[in-house]
Amino acid sequence: MKRLLRALALSSGLLLAGLIPALAGTLDRAGMERQFPPPLAVGEKDDVLPIWPILKQAAGSWEVVAYAFESIDFAPIPGFGGTPPDLLIALQPDGRFLEAKVLSHHEPVFLEGMGSAPLFAFVEQYVGLSARRAISVGRANARANGAPPATVVDGISMATASTRVINETMLTAALAVARAKLGFGAGRSSALRVDAKPDGFEPLSWAQLLEKGYVRRVTVLNRDVDKAFADTSVADSDPISAERPGEPFIDVYVAYLNVPSIGRNLLGQERFDRLANEIGPDAHALMLLTSGRWNALGEDFVLGSIPERIAVVQDGLAVNARDLAIERRGAGLAGMPDGPWTILKIVGEAGFDPSAPWTLSLKVERERGQILTERVAKEFDAAYALPDALFTKTRPDAGPSWVDSWTARWPELGLIGAALVLLVPTLARDRALVADASRFSWFRFGFLVFTLGFIGWYAQAQLSIVTIVGAVRAAFSTRDFSFLLYDPPSLALWAFAIATLVVWGRGTFCGWLCPFGALQELAAWAARPLHIRQRHVPPALDRILRKAKYLVLAGLVAAAATASPLVDPLAEIEPFKTSITLFFVRSWPFVVYAVGLIVLNLFVYKAFCRYLCPLGAALAIGGRLRLLDWIPRRAECGSPCQLCRVRCRYGAIDPAGKVDYAECFQCMDCVTIIRDPRQCVPEILAAKRPKVRLSTAEAAE
Repeated sequence: MKRLLRALALSSGLLLAGLIPALAGTLDRAGMERQFPPPLAVGEKDDVLPIWPILKQAAGSWEVVAYAFESIDFAPIPGFGGTPPDLLIALQPDGRFLEAKVLSHHEPVFLEGMGSAPLFAFVEQYVGLSARRAISVGRANARANGAPPATVVDGISMATASTRVINETMLTAALAVARAKLGFGAGRSSALRVDAKPDGFEPLSWAQLLEKGYVRRVTVLNRDVDKAFADTSVADSDPISAERPGEPFIDVYVAYLNVPSIGRNLLGQERFDRLANEIGPDAHALMLLTSGRWNALGEDFVLGSIPERIAVVQDGLAVNARDLAIERRGAGLAGMPDGPWTILKIVGEAGFDPSAPWTLSLKVERERGQILTERVAKEFDAAYALPDALFTKTRPDAGPSWVDSWTARWPELGLIGAALVLLVPTLARDRALVADASRFSWFRFGFLVFTLGFIGWYAQAQLSIVTIVGAVRAAFSTRDFSFLLYDPPSLALWAFAIATLVVWGRGTFCGWLCPFGALQELAAWAARPLHIRQRHVPPALDRILRKAKYLVLAGLVAAAATASPLVDPLAEIEPFKTSITLFFVRSWPFVVYAVGLIVLNLFVYKAFCRYLCPLGAALAIGGRLRLLDWIPRRAECGSPCQLCRVRCRYGAIDPAGKVDYAECFQCMDCVTIIRDPRQCVPEILAAKRPKVRLSTAEAAE
């Protein structure tokens, strides 16, 4: 114990002295160039932020196709190894991921477990998705089972919590860069869904729609266009503008059709309903009506394509708006100008928010020369905004955060909670529990089956020293412990285990709630027909071996605090990952080790738990806070009666009859003995003593 405290003090001193480096990205220019080989090129690193522009040559000049960065520079969210994963992310100007790759990680389930290949494949799913959308982690094969591929990535069985940390890291880092370089994401949640209210229709005339701003008119006069091109080589290329400077060059009306008070009034009920069915529930529709001499679509426009002269811009980012290829004219609302109109569709994946202001950008192009044609373009912008009252804003999911983990796993939490509620009064009223030895034996057997099957193999809630190591790493680097929140069942068990330390000590978790402990006990039960004789470890050797787990714990904590690369290999002393998390599907040395411990348990009962388990050592230290000596004792315990000590398979009772709670696994065998008058030797002897009957006179005296 003193050595452990000295190791912790040394680690604290290193931290205070600044010897443990801050987390930061590792790729320099050469590293980035290896990640983005020709025909791509790496530009100059940003002067302020660790962001690299990725360039591609087009039409004789270089243009930015993405911004590349490392997630650890923007979102150092600790994983379950206690250190943040480092992802290489390349974000395109439209918010889509051009590249997503794992540079480094310390996720225990992948390190020497499943291997890193499943994690690499998981991250690659983000390529092509948009950071403007809420991306959540589904179950394995969620996409194949109907989950929307634009907003859901397939999860990995047995690595639910780790994949949620990766998802949070990916989106948090991407939005941080988007805010800095792409102009979107500031103050907005990617999980926010905005829909037009389906009710509240208000009949409005054309004039009223214009007055309310529901229809926005954009008028640009000929002289305004001439002024914009005045300092260019095509200044005098439009004689009509020079002849009639006060007439409109651009006269365009724009309206957002999803709002019934706008769409129904402009299109009529029948066409409005048909439009809603055609675009679907998540998309948006805009109407553009051209009234001036300038055609907003262009003479060479192809139906169903994205207009080159029109752009919808929100938060500084152009949003793709594609023509729906429907009828260009037709009866509409009385008073509407008699000009060609079109409806543009914005897909839901674009992240467009109709309740927030956006801009309609109209590109006017002039040219000069027939052989070597010179073209110059100018843009004319018009803002469009609608009242918040026309929309509902909801969060269909909690987005990329730990809250989603709790929402998704509430059935498991509920069942584990019910089991804990059953266990507490059962243990608190031990006299009732052991009143019937046979009934108690079956109760314990059933609970251990639940612990192994549901808590361990199904809910993947095997507590591990890896969590403590991760917490130490986080304390000495990021000081961020949010990674614990991504695994609700394990966190609930941690809370219960810590709370019961101060009541009963280590034994409640180690004896009832540890899946690997349950596996060992059930294996010993199944091996009874083999009549394998348990070996007795000599007391002197037993005392030495018990100290080994504290040395293992001290070594792990010291390695984690000093950021030693030995910490992950040292943590493999636990067989939990092999036997519980990965169902023994692992490389043969790890399987042989785990199976070997289970076989050893048949000869030296729970030898791993008693001598090697660093988690058990940590809980034993915490168990020093225990308030109760809850195991009943008699004056005869130890002298002359040694029955409980002899039958204790953990060696937790000394010759004097005192219980060593740091080594007690709460199996209740000794309680069963002392509560049973047919087993407790002092009670048996008392029952056999002859009873002396007193005379009436003696009794009166």
